[in-house]
Amino acid sequence: MEDKRQRGQGSLLPLLSSISAIFVGLLIGFLVLLCSNASQALPGFGAILTGALTHGMKGVGQVFYYATPIMMTGLSVGFAFQSGLFNIGTPGQFIVGGFGACYVGIMMKSLGGVHWIVALLASILLGALWGCVPGILKAFFNVNEVIAAIMMNYIGMYGVNWIVKSYKPMFNNLRNESNPVAATANIPKMGLDKLFPGSSVNGGFLIGIVFIILIYLLLNKTTFGYELKAVGHNRDASKYAGINEKKSIIVSMAIAGAIAGLAGGLLYLAGSGKHIEVVDVLASEGFTGISVALLGFNNPIGIFVSSIFIAYLTAGGFYLQLYEFSVEIIDIIVAVIIYFSAFSLVVRLILARIRQGRKGGNKL
Repeated sequence: MEDKRQRGQGSLLPLLSSISAIFVGLLIGFLVLLCSNASQALPGFGAILTGALTHGMKGVGQVFYYATPIMMTGLSVGFAFQSGLFNIGTPGQFIVGGFGACYVGIMMKSLGGVHWIVALLASILLGALWGCVPGILKAFFNVNEVIAAIMMNYIGMYGVNWIVKSYKPMFNNLRNESNPVAATANIPKMGLDKLFPGSSVNGGFLIGIVFIILIYLLLNKTTFGYELKAVGHNRDASKYAGINEKKSIIVSMAIAGAIAGLAGGLLYLAGSGKHIEVVDVLASEGFTGISVALLGFNNPIGIFVSSIFIAYLTAGGFYLQLYEFSVEIIDIIVAVIIYFSAFSLVVRLILARIRQGRKGGNKL
């Protein structure tokens, strides 16, 4: 009975810590507004909380649109973390996958009705290839995946910039960005334009939900998922049990890269006017995915909820400008939330060790 109660309390700790982190983040955000402009702090804070809903279903659709890419990059980070790996390479995988989608979308206009599907498959393939490089280095040479992934981020960013700028059919010289993809490469609305009229949301959101479900089932309902998590918990013990740990590491990073690459494809094929900008800046969607995964305690369902929440804050943040506040305040709020989420994770680990120590003492 006592063990069941402790397990129940343990399962609630991540949820309570995330809620408390959100509360602290919103509180500090309000204090920042108060210090910036006290007279407009309250309406500005109200805009953050309700701004996304001021346009009804259109506002909800915009939240889903903003959530789609960060849901995927968050899922990429969370999946790798479940396998004992920290995939900080999502920005590079995201932009390389996005490039694959844009290349097919611009150059292969004769594909017709399957154009957008082939473009998404290209984003998945290139993302997987980019993700498996740190996995190979980790598996065979024990190179830290964080260092390798950071290097791959910059190689991906500069490589895509160079190819887009050098390949004239893809480059819009006047706007310093890639050309628009063909209309047939845009992801269909799949009926969401009827539910959320006037918004930018499309079938990419539904594709994201499908991947959330698939990864959840893969990790929790399959032998393959069990092996991946086993290698993450203890690589040596997994090897002793007959699991090919090198293969698991490479496959895990490849799948994580594929998901992050798909995120790029879902953004640039959304038909919302997004193009690959030739700038020396890593994709923000990749780093936001780390925040989403951490807030969702690396669980696919939690990642889905946290991506919606951060997208809601982002959508509401645009209305801050009506009260003469900078939209970067939303970044401060999200950063504080993530900081306290990480801090609560450390506290949970310390408490777990203390609890284990007490159990050991009681047995003696």
